[in-house]
Amino acid sequence: MFDRTRDDTRIESETDLARLCRQYDNLLTEGRSLSEEAASELTGLAGVYDLDIDRPHEAVWRDLRAVLVRQTGVDPDAARKADLAAPLGELTLLVVEDDPQAAQDLTEALTEAGHRVIGPFHDGDAAQAAAGLHALDAALLDINLSGATDGVTLAGRLKARWGVPVIFLSGDIAAAARHADLAEALVAKPYGRKDVLEALTRLSAG
Repeated sequence: MFDRTRDDTRIESETDLARLCRQYDNLLTEGRSLSEEAASELTGLAGVYDLDIDRPHEAVWRDLRAVLVRQTGVDPDAARKADLAAPLGELTLLVVEDDPQAAQDLTEALTEAGHRVIGPFHDGDAAQAAAGLHALDAALLDINLSGATDGVTLAGRLKARWGVPVIFLSGDIAAAARHADLAEALVAKPYGRKDVLEALTRLSAG
């Protein structure tokens, strides 16, 4: 199955594969539906490789992506990772996020982009203790945390003691607005990895 190809449909280049990954990774991971044209292309390619197309588009793309990566022998994410990391260089970032899945996803995104992550922490006091042990370039903070110290308090301490720039990651827009003087930026929840990386790029440029 993995080796079946046709001359007119085979995805041979890293450019072709990167284009497909940009299109379908973004659409499907962000929960958006495919256009008729995109859905037709996806099912057409999947049919070439004898994949079952009578499934949700997410499942079809997951299997097709694996087949195409194996066929081409290239990493479709390599260029994207390099592009994301290049403007910033390696940053040391404190991550404080109360949601375990969001913390995991954020840590993965930052690590893939070439940054060093301290954390993630869900407790503000533990995060503050860690901040005292590292030279931080920035802190990414959820506002509502499970411990006694919330993200606003932590942001004030990081700024006052070590001058650490803060980016709030929160759906509590009102709280972020009230304490805008403590943060360089707000990335509103729900956010994607692109939103966070773009905020870091703006912070670095500023």
